[in-house]
Amino acid sequence: MKFNQLVVAGLLCSSASLANAASGNSEFVVEDIRVEGLQRVALGAALTYIPVQKGDEVNSFRITQLIRSLYSSTHFENIQVLRDGNTLVIKVAERPTISNIIFDGNDDIKDEQLQESLDGSNIRVGEPLDKTVLTSIENGLKDFFYSIGKYNADVTAIITPLPRNRVDLKLLFEEGDAADIKQINIVGNELFSDQELLEDFELQFNTAWYDFLSETRYQQQTLQGDMETLTNFYMDRGYLRFNVDSTQVAMTPEKDGIYISLNVTEGEQYTISEVELVGEMLGHENYIERVLPLTPGELYNQAEVTYTEEFISKYLGRFGYAYPTVTTVPEINDEDKTVKLTLRVDPGKRIYVRRINFNGNTITADEVLRQNVVQMEGTWLSNDLLESSKNAMSRLTYMEEVEFDTVRIPGKDDQVDVQFKVKEQPSGSFNAGISYGDQTKLGLQAGIQQDNFLGTGKRIGVNVSTVSYQKSAQLSYTDPFFTIDGISLGGTVAFSEFDGSSFNVIQYNSKRWSVGANIGYPIDEFNRINFGLTYSDVELSNRGYYEQTNRFYSQFTDDQNPDAPISYTSLQSSVAWSRSTLNRGLFPTAGSSQRASFSITTPNSDVNFFKTIYDGRFYFPLSRDQRWSVLTKVRLGYGNGYGDINGEDQILPFTENFTAGGADTLRGFENNTVGPRGIQRSPGSNAITLPDGTQLPGSPVFDSYVLSRRSLGGNAMALGSLELITPTPFVEEDSSNSVRTSIFMDVGNVWDTEFDYDEYLQLNRIGGDELLDYSDPTLFRSSAGISVQWISPMGPMVFSFSRALKEREGDDAKFFTFNIGQTF
Repeated sequence: MKFNQLVVAGLLCSSASLANAASGNSEFVVEDIRVEGLQRVALGAALTYIPVQKGDEVNSFRITQLIRSLYSSTHFENIQVLRDGNTLVIKVAERPTISNIIFDGNDDIKDEQLQESLDGSNIRVGEPLDKTVLTSIENGLKDFFYSIGKYNADVTAIITPLPRNRVDLKLLFEEGDAADIKQINIVGNELFSDQELLEDFELQFNTAWYDFLSETRYQQQTLQGDMETLTNFYMDRGYLRFNVDSTQVAMTPEKDGIYISLNVTEGEQYTISEVELVGEMLGHENYIERVLPLTPGELYNQAEVTYTEEFISKYLGRFGYAYPTVTTVPEINDEDKTVKLTLRVDPGKRIYVRRINFNGNTITADEVLRQNVVQMEGTWLSNDLLESSKNAMSRLTYMEEVEFDTVRIPGKDDQVDVQFKVKEQPSGSFNAGISYGDQTKLGLQAGIQQDNFLGTGKRIGVNVSTVSYQKSAQLSYTDPFFTIDGISLGGTVAFSEFDGSSFNVIQYNSKRWSVGANIGYPIDEFNRINFGLTYSDVELSNRGYYEQTNRFYSQFTDDQNPDAPISYTSLQSSVAWSRSTLNRGLFPTAGSSQRASFSITTPNSDVNFFKTIYDGRFYFPLSRDQRWSVLTKVRLGYGNGYGDINGEDQILPFTENFTAGGADTLRGFENNTVGPRGIQRSPGSNAITLPDGTQLPGSPVFDSYVLSRRSLGGNAMALGSLELITPTPFVEEDSSNSVRTSIFMDVGNVWDTEFDYDEYLQLNRIGGDELLDYSDPTLFRSSAGISVQWISPMGPMVFSFSRALKEREGDDAKFFTFNIGQTF
């Protein structure tokens, strides 16, 4: 092939250089166009980027345009334009296709974040590789590492050619260690000490080894936040002219230490001379003026100014003005050090909600979510109602995350659609446990609790357990929205069979059937009241003789057949108040949950008693991201009898006693080992024989007693727990809503307030521990351990390992408990 003219052009060539290269006979009429080197790009697609057709006259300028147009297609990395007679020949080298992208050595940046950054530059698998952007990507990533104090970091892009014009792209990271802050100096402060000003800084230096929450690594973004904190410190105290004049960040030669200096001008304090409201307040001027915290004569406070703006915006939002504009204009008088504040209010148009939509719910029906939404379609848009709706859905145990957004409707400046975006989590919980003890033998338990049955929001539970001493089964059902206004309806059917002798508590067997129903009424967003009615049928047999239980048995025992089984029925009514301000249904990190209940049997029941119980959980976040939190739990209970039978006061049936010990109450203790023990009294051997041969019992002071190994419970209970919720090691932050680790300490006791222990303290004890140790209500037991909870495909699961702590001489402080698969 003979070429009369050769024109080679690069991406950065200028028109002038092309003209020089094509000097001479550079203009000609194109009779044909030939494109060589195409592999994946179709000829037709390439021709669309060539601004030359057959019959056109071309010159160096037209060739420059052609080359630029081909490069703009992003398909080619090299282009040559040649002339063969009157044929225009275009040779191209296509950009290689990215076969794989590998990240190696990145710890501070996740793979997902890196890929998201690359997507912005169209660097993804299957796309052509533009090598010209790799350098900017490398430099951008280095700048990120520098901003977090890693000045020795390096990022290298490695391209490995593959067959068929493909490449592997590998980003190799050498992050190095972050530079620690050696010192932070504030220069120019005379009114406040460095210690006062640095107290609220997120960046710290010279911290104690145990202060693991402090941030000692330099981060540019965090420093900007601390400078804003410093400015707010002065502005909130009236120093309106405060300014951070300059910032110096110096690095040690080894690049492992940072010295920060902030040069400030404090200025003088300013007081508010006047506060003026300007604009349309929709007739609420009087109310807004009364509640404004800004008062003439007081020091200027930036926090109060910001609060005032937010308050007015939120207040107007209650009436459908969702996008108001509230601006504070200060008029500063430097002579008398005063400032006049003018609040300009523009409420905008009243906004209405056209539709409320839900995204992300693959299991839960829209109707179930809509039941928790208090914002109605067709009404004013209220941010308060939307936040309340979000909080209500977040407290559902089958919702992991809930967010909302308002979308303006094109062509409608007074209407929006509300989009709720939810992320579901397994709505069912499975609990299974296995245990073995020298007394309890093999124990099994299993249960299923479905909080969102078939996506309807209804709760159905089935629990079955069996150990050597007890068998039980329970079926429960609750419809939280039995009516449209939030009235709930539920019911429970339960059966249990208990063998006290196998449990080594006190000798008795019991069978219990019960059926109950409850109905609940919402008071407001956080409070609810429930009413219940439960019928129970209890049969006791194979009784043992213990001092605490004899008083109860005596009310029903047949003197002609004292060992015959006894049975009684009861109809128990209850009322309960509950309040929840938790930020989530599962794994909450803030807010509280409280429940107080009172139940009492009706007078026509065979036994008359009452019980009251209080449960409270309180979460206190320790960090801004709430991954560190403190949880305190308290459980209090008291019960007793009322009325009398045959002139004898009724007492709480011992089968209704509170018990403690085990994973649900005091972790680290075996089941039912905390609280009063059963007392068996044996008469002394000093019997008196009368002359006629009749024997009379001796003095009771010579009697003896023995204690049961486990507690028979009591009518009063106090339990508490303190937990430190920590980030779970080796678990990504994005999974913090699915996995939780906590270090806990439990404390509590159960006692009997109606039984008189004093008369037994002087008797002879046969083995075991002192009676007083189990009758003293002030002697609390405690345990400590670690717990890991997670959301599995079967629902919430828990693993815990705990140890009983030694409280007194004779306590078994070597007992450990291990639980897995238990619901929480």
